Amino acid sequence: MAGSLYSHTGSGSNYLCLTTDPLWGHYDDSAGVHTAQIYGAEYEGLVFSSSLHDEDAPCSVCQSKAARTVMMIPGRNKCYTGWNMEYNGYLVANNIDNTKSEYVCLDSPPDVIYGGHTDQNGAVLYSVEGICGSLPCPPYVNGRELTCVVCSK
Repeated sequence: MAGSLYSHTGSGSNYLCLTTDPLWGHYDDSAGVHTAQIYGAEYEGLVFSSSLHDEDAPCSVCQSKAARTVMMIPGRNKCYTGWNMEYNGYLVANNIDNTKSEYVCLDSPPDVIYGGHTDQNGAVLYSVEGICGSLPCPPYVNGRELTCVVCSK
């Protein structure tokens, strides 16, 4: 998994699954200051698994042979009736002190890239908590980490 540096205000805002065997076109190997940049992703503030802190996050692609529609439902860990669960876990994103990122449903238990446990702080993943106000509480609970589920139909 990869994304922009957690503190950069530019570059992309979404996380990407990068290939393990890149092919190159035209390139310049000098690192430029006026470029977009991409970094590997690592786990940071995951309240449900502190043992993953600073581990590098792999990426996965979900394929469903029969499904025509796939959706991620934040705030649930089970699909609605008539939908098939592909996986469930916890909602993650960059934290509030850094630049914006997309929300991702992180499989539970999450996998790691073995040997990648140094604190690089590239793209980072934190648990997402609900905050009451314009978010209705109930049914949400202030400060509670949100689950998620990926469903197909």
